[in-house]
Amino acid sequence: MAAESTDLDRMRDQARRWLDDDPDPASRDELRAVLDRLPASAPELADRFAGPLTFGTAGLRGPLRAGPNGMNLAVVTRAAAGLVGWLAAEGGEGPLVIGYDARHGSREFAERTAQVATGAGRPALLLPRPLPTPVLAYAVRRLGGVAGVMVTASHNPPQDNGYKVYLGAQLGGALGAGAQIVPPADAGIEAAIRAVGPLAQVPLGPPGQVLGDDLVAGYVERAVAVIAPGGPRDLRVAYTPLHGVGAAVLTAAFARAGFPTPGVVPDQAEPDPAFPTVSFPNPEEPGAVDRLVALADATDADLAIANDPDADRCAVVVREPAGTGTGWRMLRGDEVGVLLADHLMRRGVDGLYATTIVSSSLLRAMCTARGRGYDETLTGFKWIVRAGGGTPPLAYGYEEALGYCVAPDHVRDKDGITAALTVAELAAGLKAQGRTLTDRLDELAAEFGVHHTDQLSVRVDDLRIIADAMARIRAATPATLLGAPVTEARDLLPDADVVILRTAAARVVIRPSGTEPKLKAYLEVVEPVAEGDVPAARTSAAAALTTLRAEVATALGI
Repeated sequence: MAAESTDLDRMRDQARRWLDDDPDPASRDELRAVLDRLPASAPELADRFAGPLTFGTAGLRGPLRAGPNGMNLAVVTRAAAGLVGWLAAEGGEGPLVIGYDARHGSREFAERTAQVATGAGRPALLLPRPLPTPVLAYAVRRLGGVAGVMVTASHNPPQDNGYKVYLGAQLGGALGAGAQIVPPADAGIEAAIRAVGPLAQVPLGPPGQVLGDDLVAGYVERAVAVIAPGGPRDLRVAYTPLHGVGAAVLTAAFARAGFPTPGVVPDQAEPDPAFPTVSFPNPEEPGAVDRLVALADATDADLAIANDPDADRCAVVVREPAGTGTGWRMLRGDEVGVLLADHLMRRGVDGLYATTIVSSSLLRAMCTARGRGYDETLTGFKWIVRAGGGTPPLAYGYEEALGYCVAPDHVRDKDGITAALTVAELAAGLKAQGRTLTDRLDELAAEFGVHHTDQLSVRVDDLRIIADAMARIRAATPATLLGAPVTEARDLLPDADVVILRTAAARVVIRPSGTEPKLKAYLEVVEPVAEGDVPAARTSAAAALTTLRAEVATALGI
């Protein structure tokens, strides 16, 4: 009992010190309510003070709540002060460019970041309204920003928000200009955040300059230039931004490119931080695109496209061939990834083609056969845009989690708007020939074999489950998969918490998610196509992958 009393007293003291420093009255009231419910609220209070949000893979990301282990005005003020201080210490010159989405708190956090920047004597440029993340990435380069901040939690649950940092050319270098931060910048910024003193001593300046719509028009104009002029444009598209910020920019880009205006899911068209029509605002989640498919059916669309809430990812849903009885199917990220790569190669786009260690090996096979440069990286676009060290220059990069960079000179990050335009260009060209995206996938399978990919993904409430599973696979690595010997077992520690297993015809990559409480195992089976029978090869690969998933789940103990 004495120990419990001591812990409660310690937590009370922590919370009171936080209250004294918190600049937000609403956040202070929230924390006082938790204190008033002690000792019943002790677990909740302990979680809020379990430690500060770590400035890592995607900057900051966490639940909107009071305390150091949440996204709130105090945490954002401290993060902004640390970032601005680090930029000054590194000799960075130029404005800080700030964007935000439509989530709860996003505009407030963006405006506070601007005040911290101007309070330190640095110009702050705010995007004119809630806009897609790729617009911010574009703006950092277009405006010569020393860095950029995007306030977004991407496709996380409604109760989350986040803080993503980009660097300009001066501190990011040629490959990192307008790209997300990589080590050692992330560690340097985190150290600077920890060194920030009392928030009352952080000077706040004027609100900064709010940019005009000409910046957005510039993004749209450059996005449209990604596709070839004068090609087929007859394509009926159904679209959803999933209550996010993509609709206005995407529809403007389609109109400017000469495509018919996409039909937009009516009750998902406007930004809404509650995401009321989906259980989880990620197009990959079950049920997330049900309304999109209904609209596509009702309008006899050729293609259906979804962006995630900050529109840096792009999901593509296609009508299955007549007679299959399966209706519509969302293409896997790997399928869209290789379709876009194949399309750009056929258009004669030279340079390096890159993907990640968890994506399909089909891109490697295509590049080898066609004499294109190839590289693969750790997961994340901060690595993809730096693939190959810039020699040859990056032409295209993708990751299986619906992220595509079709124009690195336009946006050096994943971009769901230009990806959607390029998919539409490909689909319209195929339609003019009486063919579809699935026809092109079959052609690639016939040439290179069926590369069937899937994912075993487990969301957890207790992160120890993930740690235990990773320890288990390292301690008892399978000797065989699908009855074939494991020919390679690689552990990427300490550089990355990743285990890779390969056989002659299968690959498994196991890692914790960098942005969500998930354990992920990325699975691939390669099945040769005999005598041109692609359907038979697909059936065989799907059956093998089902078996592989079960074997991996058993090995992980989940």
